[in-house]
Amino acid sequence: MYLEAAEPGMPVHQRNAHVDEGLLVRVGIPHSGGRLAYHAFNEGYAGMVSASAFWDPKTGRFRIPEATDLTEIDFALDSAGFTAMRHFQLKGRQQGIANVYPWSLEQFVELAAFSGAAWYAQPDLCCEPAIAPDQEAIDYRINATATLLEATLRVVYAWQDELSKTMSAAAVQNAVRIPVGVAQGWTVDD
Repeated sequence: MYLEAAEPGMPVHQRNAHVDEGLLVRVGIPHSGGRLAYHAFNEGYAGMVSASAFWDPKTGRFRIPEATDLTEIDFALDSAGFTAMRHFQLKGRQQGIANVYPWSLEQFVELAAFSGAAWYAQPDLCCEPAIAPDQEAIDYRINATATLLEATLRVVYAWQDELSKTMSAAAVQNAVRIPVGVAQGWTVDD
């Protein structure tokens, strides 16, 4: 939905992903460029790229390449929850989101805004057996994922609110989009 208002203001009725054309299978691309992105571009594949593909641990910042085949395809941005949890298990507390991710919510939302991704998934805490060995751990990660969605929406709202002082609602909506929520768990009951 595109808003017509030219006056500054907050967007309403925002979409987090366009699914009008039905199910779309995306291929996982673990890098921000390179051979897999090139192959996806040549084959016309839609992609899903992990935020960790853009992370530079030396600088503590995301890096978006100036030129990559990735920006020429329909790609979505994944939060890298599984990778973050594995690194947390190996390294301990991280500096970012929930002390699990190496980056902050603000950095992640900024990456989502500037990466060229068609949509992005909220940060989540995964529930794979290698990460969550029992139901108590799964329940914790489900609740934490819901909390991370709320926190991400607060960051998006604050940024949109600031931009809305000088930009139209349509421009704000296109500049900083809301995330796609993640339903986390390991079984249907979860």
